[in-house]
Amino acid sequence: MAQQAGRRYLRAFVGGFFVAVPVTVTVLDRVAYVARVEGTSMQPFLNPEGVSACDVVLLNRWRVRNYEVHRGDIVSVVSPKNPQQKIIKRVVALEGDFIRTLGYKKRYLRVPEGHLWIEGDHHGHSLDSNSFGPVSVGLLHGHASHIIWPPNRWQRIQRSLPEDRGPLLSSHAAEEEEEF
Repeated sequence: MAQQAGRRYLRAFVGGFFVAVPVTVTVLDRVAYVARVEGTSMQPFLNPEGVSACDVVLLNRWRVRNYEVHRGDIVSVVSPKNPQQKIIKRVVALEGDFIRTLGYKKRYLRVPEGHLWIEGDHHGHSLDSNSFGPVSVGLLHGHASHIIWPPNRWQRIQRSLPEDRGPLLSSHAAEEEEEF
């Protein structure tokens, strides 16, 4: 009797395991996962205490599945310089926007179709579009929605742009001008 109960328990455990693992992998691949933010490129918003403490963020993969991002969103992208690495930056301009760069080979440019202009908040300490140019939306990996660690920094991440950054002329304004 005890042996049968043990076998049923083991069978239920193994069956549950084979269901739980694919479900977990699917959730992590398609819906959301957590990532540790290292470095100073997003200071002061992320990692305000520097190297002594790293923020951990929730990355929403579902939200970027159709490449829907907005100016001011913090996103994770596959690094154009090193495809093995993911970087976290703020979206400053969208396709069609005219932008003033901070050290890129062109002082002003229009973000090409299917691309974003991303920057770290800590200018001069960030490897971002000012180094490698516009980033293809195909490299989008996730949208940072919440800071979940450390506990004293728990918060929902609000969309925002530094006052001195953003497009000089947005694609929507350019389209409205063309209509007249």
